[in-house]
Amino acid sequence: MTAPSPQPTHTAAPVPRSTTRAIAAATIGNALEWFDLAVYALMAAHIGRTFFPSGDPGVQLVQAYAVFGVTYLIRPLGGLLLGAYADRHGRKKALMLSIRLMVLGTLMLAVMPGYDTIGITATIGIVVARLFQGFAAGGEFGAATSFLVEQDERRKSFLGSFQFASQGLSTLMAAGFAAGLTAVLSTGQMDAWGWRVPFVFGLLIGPVGYFVRRYVEESPAVVREPQAKSPMVTVFRDHWRGLLIAGGVLVVSTAVNFMLQYLPTYGIDELGLDDSLSFTALLIAGAVLTFVTPVVGLLGDRYGRLPLMVPAALLLGITAVPLFLWLTASPTFLTLALCTTILGLLKAVYFGTLPSVMADAFPAHARATGLSFSYNTTVAVFGGFTPTIAAALTRATGSGVAPGYYLLGTALLSVAALGAAVRVGGIR
Repeated sequence: MTAPSPQPTHTAAPVPRSTTRAIAAATIGNALEWFDLAVYALMAAHIGRTFFPSGDPGVQLVQAYAVFGVTYLIRPLGGLLLGAYADRHGRKKALMLSIRLMVLGTLMLAVMPGYDTIGITATIGIVVARLFQGFAAGGEFGAATSFLVEQDERRKSFLGSFQFASQGLSTLMAAGFAAGLTAVLSTGQMDAWGWRVPFVFGLLIGPVGYFVRRYVEESPAVVREPQAKSPMVTVFRDHWRGLLIAGGVLVVSTAVNFMLQYLPTYGIDELGLDDSLSFTALLIAGAVLTFVTPVVGLLGDRYGRLPLMVPAALLLGITAVPLFLWLTASPTFLTLALCTTILGLLKAVYFGTLPSVMADAFPAHARATGLSFSYNTTVAVFGGFTPTIAAALTRATGSGVAPGYYLLGTALLSVAALGAAVRVGGIR
């Protein structure tokens, strides 16, 4: 059966193709989706008290983070189905579908009554909401990254960098909300309704992202190349090495991303720092990720990608434990801010060119499927459960340094994958 032609999509939106418009279409929806995910992580303590019946705040926090992690298990399924949809029917249609699903999950989170009101139905409700969000985010990365890097082969590192810069922007927005709300609202007000405010904001900007995606043209690669009839079969049969390489190089990046989101809670619960100040530290890291990442993408196009990524990964591994030792020895806002800034800067250098490296592991006709599955499987294993693992390790060992050893292990895995990318994939 012949795959549908993307031509009708072009004629339906007679807007001249623009790289700027393409960047906006990919990043506004991606930023919104990651904003909602980041907000959940930052509001986990309040969400735990709202939806889980326990007198132990530590247990409630672990339960809230467990929901954050469990719903990541559906992301590989979302990646496979929405990624294959993007390879067969075009990046544009997949991006429009993913943002619809994300808005639905966000709406459920924003309005769901608490456990005290409807009992276990509330807990089940937020799990379902997070499943919608996880499924949508599962297809977002592959479609959006493919859409960006396919705009211009000569600038693929720079264009691909906006995929992760938009995630930095989402961290910046989420941390801004968290810092602002906790500064002006009491803990009781945050528990009662304050944590819902960022999700309501996400609902307001959702239609904007949908509108921008509706009127952007399809990826040039989809127009030029024949579409795969069975992208999932093609990926697993012919490009399994690409799956391993793309997933492996992502490991340390996704672990650091979620560790950064965990650090404010770590500062509040383990170090006794002020809520607003702890979130402000993450705000600084979000700014670094947003603005440094595209600069790294430009450097990658000019000087090569691996010369930037390998040293950054090694430094992430080497500095992780010393940073946590420093933080526990000097539990101040300045130390927390410096630690998050250092991690954010190293992460920006590493992942500025990462999307284009991952994209090069797959041909265009199966790229969205391969990217989506490798990305979401890695995120499910090494990302979604990172806050849970970090919180559990800290409680089990009684050592605030435990999360640093976890980051060291992920860094070593990614360095090995970069070596395989050179040897097997010929990626530079």
